[in-house]
Amino acid sequence: MDVRILIQSTPNPNALKFVLNMPVKTEGKVTYKSVDQCRHNPLAAALFTVSNINEVYFFDNYITVSQDGSLEWDAIEDQIKKIILEYVPAHDPDFQVEETKKQQATAPQSLEIGKINEILDRTIRPALQMDGGDLQILSLEGNLLLVNYQGACGSCPSSTMGTLKAIESILKDEYSPDITVEAAMQ
Repeated sequence: MDVRILIQSTPNPNALKFVLNMPVKTEGKVTYKSVDQCRHNPLAAALFTVSNINEVYFFDNYITVSQDGSLEWDAIEDQIKKIILEYVPAHDPDFQVEETKKQQATAPQSLEIGKINEILDRTIRPALQMDGGDLQILSLEGNLLLVNYQGACGSCPSSTMGTLKAIESILKDEYSPDITVEAAMQ
């Protein structure tokens, strides 16, 4: 198969979205913050060999690559694209992530979190995913919802204020007027 890559900017100036004409993760999503976390994923590990890369996110048919902001994308974009083209033919999009399995086993989804996820799936997640990121619910304790941004959203300046307030506003309207939403520290 002829692999094609479309490179898209994101609202986060330190993240680019590399969209492929084939899946990179058929089920679920995964964020890597270091090469040590992705030993089972040679494509992700290879991307961390590029200078200043600090996060790699796999979802559906795209990879979002984030850097620390000290380089212009022009200096590393071609190198990232070459790595993807080299490694994707042998890449298994059905790869499993042990950490995800453990998290799912220890944190059963409550009915309340299920309702919140349904609202987020319908209202917020499609826009975040289009921008190369996503959102994970970490906990709901009383009226405090703790979330974790993923992919391009993780280090995006607008995620900590604008997007977080939009999420809270939607959940106040559709779930509970007393809910407060906070982002976990990265």
